[in-house]
Amino acid sequence: MKINGKSENKSLLRFTTAGSVDDGKSTLIGRLLYDSKSIFEDQMEHIVQSGKRLGREELDLSLLTDGLRAEREQGITIDVAYRYFATPVRKFIIADTPGHIQYTRNMVTGASTADLAVILIDSRKGVLEQTIRHAYIASLLDIRHIIFCINKMDMVNFEESTFVKIQIELAALVTKLEIEDAQYIPISAKYGDNVVDRSENMEWYHGRTFLDLIETIEIRKNKNPYIKRFQVQTVIRPQTSAFHDYRGYAGRVAGGVFRPGDEVTVLPSLLRSKIKSIDVLGKTISETIAGDSVTISLEDDIDISRGNMLVSGDDLPKISQDIDLMICWFNERPMKPGGKYLVKFNSNEASCIIKSVKYRMNINNLEYDFENTAINMNDIAYITIKTSKPIFFDSFKKNNITGSMIFIDEGTNETVAAGMIV
Repeated sequence: MKINGKSENKSLLRFTTAGSVDDGKSTLIGRLLYDSKSIFEDQMEHIVQSGKRLGREELDLSLLTDGLRAEREQGITIDVAYRYFATPVRKFIIADTPGHIQYTRNMVTGASTADLAVILIDSRKGVLEQTIRHAYIASLLDIRHIIFCINKMDMVNFEESTFVKIQIELAALVTKLEIEDAQYIPISAKYGDNVVDRSENMEWYHGRTFLDLIETIEIRKNKNPYIKRFQVQTVIRPQTSAFHDYRGYAGRVAGGVFRPGDEVTVLPSLLRSKIKSIDVLGKTISETIAGDSVTISLEDDIDISRGNMLVSGDDLPKISQDIDLMICWFNERPMKPGGKYLVKFNSNEASCIIKSVKYRMNINNLEYDFENTAINMNDIAYITIKTSKPIFFDSFKKNNITGSMIFIDEGTNETVAAGMIV
């Protein structure tokens, strides 16, 4: 798309919605899409017909995101529903996650790639255990921007005092979790107050609407721009007459900025070289940033293969077999202390054993449980593992990509947990 002869480059914002059951997450997204005219006619007709079948007298916009039949029958969100839309300002990917406690793993999955978390609170109920749970998970996943939407203001007569009371409670939670940026908006998702258009019922609120906020909030995609990390996924050897001697290393930039001429250290060999060129789709570029998929060639012929990493020599990741991390357990079968699992990290993998469980997190009250350390589905815990070989890694806060891993049951090949290195 071009405007005045210039290409339009919209930024992309990924955000996740969370909240307790019936707080209006799906209704908020439905209202956002409806009022911003991002719903197709056939989608609208489908919502109307679904509402009639379910006996709904009013238009139920939550049906737009509750895509599974079971969700519509029960009136709840079960799985993570992804929706894509765009405004003239920005593109968005929304992950609508479940509110039930038994679907914590679904929220972790939906929020794992989010830049922003939107947490809804029922204005009649205030801050609940699920509010604390979802804010904690957002902070655990290093989501540095949270919008708290105090919903259903129409059911408390749009009273400012109700909003202020809840905002004070949330501000205390934000301070405790050390959340970098928090915003608070009073809304009525059902009727659209402060979602896309400013509410005439809450003239006491002088902040921005929900759409205005998500269109303008500044997100730092490259959280630590000086920490260079490049994961090698495959080696490129065209072996054609035009590129007879070309050897490139294709992969994804996990952090920092790379430029031709930069000196890099290869892990795990610790050999050094300089970047000769950076190529993308047959074109040579002058620099690359986090998230880019590129091919890097070096001045020296070094033995490099999948799973290796290019880093800055003056800022190496940690290299160890003993790793402390927070995990969220996904599987119905409990975690086995002393059990053996396969871990996949970056473009590498290794076997590991669970050495110990330091504590299980009670995220309803943010307390550590040192006594009951049995880890079941949806539990979050601090554990220590020992890998079968030394691996190189960062803390999750330092780099979300090189500081995370997944656990796989070698017998069933199921992904049983996600881990964030501390």
